[in-house]
Amino acid sequence: MKLKNPMLVVTDIEKSVEFYKKVFGLRVIMDFGANKTLTGGLALQTVETYKKFINTSDIFFGGNNFEIYFEEDDFDQFVDKLKECDIEYVHPVIEHSWGQRVVRFYDPDKHIIEVGENIKTVCRRFLDSGMTPEQVAQRMDVPMKFVNACM
Repeated sequence: MKLKNPMLVVTDIEKSVEFYKKVFGLRVIMDFGANKTLTGGLALQTVETYKKFINTSDIFFGGNNFEIYFEEDDFDQFVDKLKECDIEYVHPVIEHSWGQRVVRFYDPDKHIIEVGENIKTVCRRFLDSGMTPEQVAQRMDVPMKFVNACM
């Protein structure tokens, strides 16, 4: 058994392709018309065909029980890039208790997207600020082995 792709049902596949291209730099690597696979493995499926697949017309968008998660090495640059996009935010940039900064926003069909600062970058940021490896491990609630690997 092998997980292949997460798939999002979308109302306008071309609009969604453009969104993921503009915001994340993803591009189409497999194009089956009603289904497109993007770099990174994200698949998009038209709502019309998906209704037929599951034999129902009851498709709902805007739930808050699922998200797609990305990590970004240059988080500040990405956040600046978002200012150039037409983005509806779930919330602005926040910092979790372990020090990772994240932002959540919606794609065109109200799927939640989370972009987090690369966790190794968080570790290095703390080390560069003068924290000891032991302080970083405690602050991030990670094992010393992880901190050492980030050094």
